[in-house]
Amino acid sequence: MIILELLIMSEVYDIVNRCISHGDEAEWFEFKENLNKPDDIGEYISALSNAAVMANEPFGYLIWGVHNTTHEFTGTKFNYNKDINNEPFQHYLSRKLSPAIYFRFCEEEINGKRVVVLIIPAARIVPTEYKEVRYIRIGSSKENIKKHPDREAALFSYLNYGPPTLLNIESRYTDLTFEQLFLYYDMKGIRLREETFKKNLELLTPTGKYNMLAQLLSDTPHIPIRFALFNGDDKSSTMYAVRDFGNMCLLLALEKVIDYGDTINVPQADERDRRVERKEVRLFNQNAFMEAVINAFQHNLWTSGSAPKFHAYKDRIEITSLGTLPSNQTKDGFFAGISVPVNDKLSEIFLQLHISEMSGRGVPRIVDIYGKEAFEFRDNAIVVTIPFNRLDLDNDVQDDAYVQDDVQDDAYVQDDVQDNLDYITPDQIESKILELCTTARSALEITDNLRIKGRKTVSRYIRKLLNEGKIAMTLPEKPKSKNQKYIAIK
Repeated sequence: MIILELLIMSEVYDIVNRCISHGDEAEWFEFKENLNKPDDIGEYISALSNAAVMANEPFGYLIWGVHNTTHEFTGTKFNYNKDINNEPFQHYLSRKLSPAIYFRFCEEEINGKRVVVLIIPAARIVPTEYKEVRYIRIGSSKENIKKHPDREAALFSYLNYGPPTLLNIESRYTDLTFEQLFLYYDMKGIRLREETFKKNLELLTPTGKYNMLAQLLSDTPHIPIRFALFNGDDKSSTMYAVRDFGNMCLLLALEKVIDYGDTINVPQADERDRRVERKEVRLFNQNAFMEAVINAFQHNLWTSGSAPKFHAYKDRIEITSLGTLPSNQTKDGFFAGISVPVNDKLSEIFLQLHISEMSGRGVPRIVDIYGKEAFEFRDNAIVVTIPFNRLDLDNDVQDDAYVQDDVQDDAYVQDDVQDNLDYITPDQIESKILELCTTARSALEITDNLRIKGRKTVSRYIRKLLNEGKIAMTLPEKPKSKNQKYIAIK
């Protein structure tokens, strides 16, 4: 008997601490201090039972004796052994629930305070009703599901087919091709076989149709992946440019987004306290940006049909991945680097291709550089903010010197032109570079001919012309070689 009591005490303690570790209430558990109206409790049983299904949790929990915002142990006087009109309280609840589920109460003293936990099994086959009404949780609210037909449909889908995944959702398109996927694997030294790759990568539903994962890895996924650039602090400012990387295999799109970030990440010349060499300071930490992009692709809620979003502003980049933390993940575990995949098979592919690793170092790396405040947990998304490290060089670099290869702001060029030269337009600079590069030229040679400071303008226009296919590297296999030159493509 003593052993049984210890087991129950351990269970209560573990449940409460796991729920507290989530930081905020999730839809499958609720904290109360002294809720005691039988019908309110019955409605919560229905709501939490149904919410647990959609959170892929085996149980929902109603917890008394814990403050719902501070999570302090307040204790409770709630009595779950009382009678309702000469009927035992628990029997009263059971009689009004349909179908019958085996809920149970447990209690324990924690930090000198009495805590009660109602353990509620997740619904099975059909939703759980109380007094013939089906309830669901929306955030921290308890609602009649009839008022939310989309959620009711989703609940039945969960009950019939399990939670939606990249593997069990059919692709919206049937004419998929995978040439880019084969090329990508070849680049990584792995050979895919035409006759087995669909099975090995699990690209088919049980009925033999292409699934959502196949759509993402195909040559044309039909899901926009956009990187937008604004000249101000928010989306109300002018949008200079937007790049869409959604018309290619997801693996290639990931690399393109990372490369585009490198294009934006211009070096700033720091000549303060200069003795011998000029020091270059990047606008932001490229490793942190890369880890954030990989995490956004790997853990995005692709089943929603939407991609991560990338927005660059005057002072920062925001990377938004749809979805919230998995129900079996906590914020503490997230920041500690405990990886809980949202898309199991996609994560497996990332590991196979050495895009990501099992160590879970991505989030800790970002935290180490920018702190936990770089992460914002919203109701339906996680946002990572990569701030810009702008140097204040006594106005040598102006606030408007936010550089990207798609933006041709006259002020940028004017700021870099030396010796009071006549104003040079962006088109004139491009034309001059193309003229010079009829013969292979290095970046230094181009800079000297243009008489423009090389710390940003020339490299920006070289990258732009490379992206447009107007010039090419003479050493494309060694893009950062000191012997690299550029030649115009006729």
